Amino acid sequence: MEMQVLLIGAGAREHALAARLLESPALGRLYWLPGNAALEGRVAKVGEIDPCDGPRIATWAQRQGIDLAVIGPEAPLLAGVSDCLEEVGIPCFGPSRAAARLEGSKAFAKDLMAQAGIPTARYVKVSGPREALEALKEWSAPLVVKADGLAAGKGVTVARTLEEAQGAAKSLEGPGVIEEYLEGRELSYMVLAHGQEYVALVPSQDYKRVGDGDTGANTGGMGAVAGFGLISQSLQQEISCNIIKPALAAMARAGAPFKGVLYAGLMLTAQGPKVLEFNVRFGDPETQAILQLWEDDLLEVLNAVARGGMPQRLLWSQDWALSLVLASGGYPGPCETGFPIAGLDAAMEHVRVYHAGTRLTQEGIVTAGGRVLTLAARGGLELARERVYAAAAKIHFPGLHYRRDIGKYL
Repeated sequence: MEMQVLLIGAGAREHALAARLLESPALGRLYWLPGNAALEGRVAKVGEIDPCDGPRIATWAQRQGIDLAVIGPEAPLLAGVSDCLEEVGIPCFGPSRAAARLEGSKAFAKDLMAQAGIPTARYVKVSGPREALEALKEWSAPLVVKADGLAAGKGVTVARTLEEAQGAAKSLEGPGVIEEYLEGRELSYMVLAHGQEYVALVPSQDYKRVGDGDTGANTGGMGAVAGFGLISQSLQQEISCNIIKPALAAMARAGAPFKGVLYAGLMLTAQGPKVLEFNVRFGDPETQAILQLWEDDLLEVLNAVARGGMPQRLLWSQDWALSLVLASGGYPGPCETGFPIAGLDAAMEHVRVYHAGTRLTQEGIVTAGGRVLTLAARGGLELARERVYAAAAKIHFPGLHYRRDIGKYL
């Protein structure tokens, strides 16, 4: 049977997922809502529906005969789009609104970890700026101030001084969390889960700061590395036993069993792995790297998970993969957009180019957001780096900037 599939999202992560879904012999037609300038003519773009309007999406999907929906970003999940689709009998790869709170509320996630005994940083919940400033009197720097809700990866301030923490506290627009600063190396650990069954993806590491050497403001991610060489098998087992299993069990106990991608953002500390945050979807830009190594039929796997059939194991290349984000001038702050992108057609052997903030105009493809493109390649670590950076040098638009040290230090 040829499947009719709906993919929701508009970033480079979704372009990467779409490109892989298109390779599946089981695919009939791929609908992409709202999509971007990529894959013109190969997918059906659905531009007239709000990606967070669950009832309208469900009605449209029913009429269209959609067999599976795949939700990329967190906002539609928190808006309950998955629930609306499941209510009309359309299997959805992505958690319910209740389960998406694991990402949507830092306070909910921290409380769940505390109750389940999952290792994480010491924390205190605050209702707003006034309470945060009061709470800071009991803390010493460095520490971390987080907005409670979604902030596109930018609602976190790592404060080196108490003054910096007070500034972050004053700028809270609602509830938040103050927590201890953890030293160590960051790791992104994702699993495909349905209930308490799960299978792990290849480990990855993303680079959140805008500048080389992890300097400057936090972003949604400027690049990533993926490979089994990032951590030992014994550390994978420790993460599985101490973090993933108890998190899935706690979600089931809370009446919100999990389905989709559970992403644990970890700090590998001297005391062992601790959770910085949970996300409830594929990471961006980690997914663009991970998909270079993942050798299964993606549609087959996502469809199985959505319907409750967990694959026992996944097929992986033992190579490394690297992804690099090309950003607009000013990102992660306000950006100027609308600039033509040159060099997209330059021969880029062994490199995938994924669109994010792009738009198709009569003049061609132009910039339309902060993170514009992601480049991804696989090979030995040095070879993957060489390939990606050689490709980056061929692409041009005013204000273009990217980190030069992705994959240089692990």
